[in-house]
Amino acid sequence: MCTTCGCSDSANPRVTNLQAGHTDKTIHSHSDHSHSHNAHDHGHHHHEHELDTHHDHQQEHETTVHLEQAILAKNDRLAERNRGWFLGRNIVALNLVSSPGSGKTTLLERTIHDLKDAMPISVIEGDQETQFDAERIRKAGCPVIQINTGAGCHLEADMLARGLESLQPPSNSLVLIENVGNLVCPALFDLGEQAKVVVLSVTEGEDKPLKYPHMFQHASVMILNKIDLLPHLTFDVATCLEFAHKVNPNLQVFQVSATTGKGLHHWYDWVTAQINASNRQVFANGQCIGARVSGGNGTCDRGRSRGGGLHTPDQKLFGGEHA
Repeated sequence: MCTTCGCSDSANPRVTNLQAGHTDKTIHSHSDHSHSHNAHDHGHHHHEHELDTHHDHQQEHETTVHLEQAILAKNDRLAERNRGWFLGRNIVALNLVSSPGSGKTTLLERTIHDLKDAMPISVIEGDQETQFDAERIRKAGCPVIQINTGAGCHLEADMLARGLESLQPPSNSLVLIENVGNLVCPALFDLGEQAKVVVLSVTEGEDKPLKYPHMFQHASVMILNKIDLLPHLTFDVATCLEFAHKVNPNLQVFQVSATTGKGLHHWYDWVTAQINASNRQVFANGQCIGARVSGGNGTCDRGRSRGGGLHTPDQKLFGGEHA
């Protein structure tokens, strides 16, 4: 468990701005917390006494629990700060999580291609090493920051904050966060995102929601990807959906192929709904974030798309049929 194992203690996470070509190696994650339960060396090794052994185990357990609580509490405080930062700029942030090879990056490439003219999109890429995925996103025409976690197996709120500082996404925009490929630890670490989106490919097996329940419990959406491969597999879609809803009855599921585009309009509609809900909240609060007020009538230009059209809170950011 990352809250106690220290997987990122010596990771030295790095942020790289692919637009500027600058790497910053100064991120400090939860390694600031010393693992004191390893430092306790009790000189009185009375192992023959069962009571002493029980006491040692109980003390170690209590120390571990306190350490886990401290790590998560620190991360949660930073996540709330990120959440306020997003809210203050009317930015919708989505945290995409999955096991390696589920097709997250391909999904992002397709999403950027199809939606970038309707809304400003920025991406934060999380991987242990390399900038391969971030280069793909950059070539798709999207501002992107690469966070390399080293030995760490998940992004944390302070890493995201540093990435946002370098990325500087515009107000009234969409930020897509591709977390490190891992179905376990990212479930524990809130980044301050509006929602977690878990991506599951049909090549992984329909039992993943039951094997990794915490991730699916924390997600708002499950994207079942690579459905174009179903004719070649024994994957049972109905069973997978049954397992997913057993773990999380409120989980929304979209069956898609990021390669062919099949079913992606459902995903796009959901993303647009999140944008529109955020816009309605801004209008309801009488705010006009990062934009001017048109004509003195209280109409906010922050809904203006790159194409120049002005969107009211209830209008979708794009129209027409999708592949």
